[in-house]
Amino acid sequence: MTETRPSPALPDSADVVVLGAGPAGLVLGNLLLAAGIDCVVVERATPAQVRTRARAGFLAPNTVRILDRHGLADGLHRHGSTHGTCEFRTGQGSFRLDYGALGHGEPHTVYPQQDLVSDLLEAYLGAGGRIRFSTEALSVHDADGPRPYVLTRGADDDRPTRWNARYVAGCDGRHGAARRSLPPGTTLHHHDHGVSWLGLLAEAPPSLDAVGYAVHDRGFAGHMARSARITRYYLQCRRGAPADAWTDEQIWDELDLRMRAAEHGPLRRGAIVERGVVDLACDVVEPLRHGSLLLAGDAAGLAAPAAAKGANLAVLAAEVLAEALTDALAHGDDAALDRYSVRVLTHIWRAREFTHWMTGLLHDLPGPDRPGGPSFHASLRRARLDSLRTSRAHQVWFAENYVGV
Repeated sequence: MTETRPSPALPDSADVVVLGAGPAGLVLGNLLLAAGIDCVVVERATPAQVRTRARAGFLAPNTVRILDRHGLADGLHRHGSTHGTCEFRTGQGSFRLDYGALGHGEPHTVYPQQDLVSDLLEAYLGAGGRIRFSTEALSVHDADGPRPYVLTRGADDDRPTRWNARYVAGCDGRHGAARRSLPPGTTLHHHDHGVSWLGLLAEAPPSLDAVGYAVHDRGFAGHMARSARITRYYLQCRRGAPADAWTDEQIWDELDLRMRAAEHGPLRRGAIVERGVVDLACDVVEPLRHGSLLLAGDAAGLAAPAAAKGANLAVLAAEVLAEALTDALAHGDDAALDRYSVRVLTHIWRAREFTHWMTGLLHDLPGPDRPGGPSFHASLRRARLDSLRTSRAHQVWFAENYVGV
């Protein structure tokens, strides 16, 4: 399926073939189109699936600045809301951090990712951008030469289609064709935190006016508002447990317990309309450039969701890559492309370090590298939380890293 306006470009050919219509791919497509660069986006999902894929909704200040800079922020300014407070609930009491007033004084903008993706898609199509829906990228070939190509297959295709390109932008996630086509010798760093979450979307108003992090002996619980009537919850669960292991009532009872509703007030319940298990893990590909194949978004590195960095890193990488590709294609200057990998990896590793710290703050992490056993680790967590509650310097550090990419 194709959504497009007429284009002078040759069929099955583009200067840049963009794999994936998530935040990275659509920001990149919009920026290339605005710069006059011929591109096409290849996406295996349908238009309806692209517009409704629920993901994170916390946009960093730098992400908003990037979208503003390129005229892509109208929807989030109309319908999004600013948020700058988080609340930690523990057995030793609770405390709040007004992180939006600390550090650089910048809050998050809450705007569901599926709404942002819908905005980016409408902008891209409205500007005449080409996109092939229901089309799976199978593999990338000849990336070490000047004329790479991508093999794709549509839902109704009898055989693969060849897309010729000058560059291929892999924005198609950790399981996409871009990663599958990486050459030997590519480094893939991987770390499994050993923690799983049951992710929940509830048709229920938020129960507190903050992001809620509950540290409990039975496991972590989290509360993140999405809108006035939709709330995202997380429950730490046993690794390997199916998403339907608990009934809705059992889930709400467990959330009440871990979030200490008896002490802080009951949660506002509603129908649980979505659930899924997430194993907290992260990875990073090095380098991000392999000749004419460049990686961005989750294809460049998967972020564990504890600190909401994934979409924000994707938008940042897309802007950097768009500028580099424009320099190369419009001006014959490859300097920015040569720097792309190092520049973006600097941001990715900084985000990984904070996510790793945040994951350790919220969970009793398993593994042989845990010093002193569970009681020792639990005491370290209490000390870290106490420092975060009382130390202004620690709070400023947290605020800058929490919203920063």
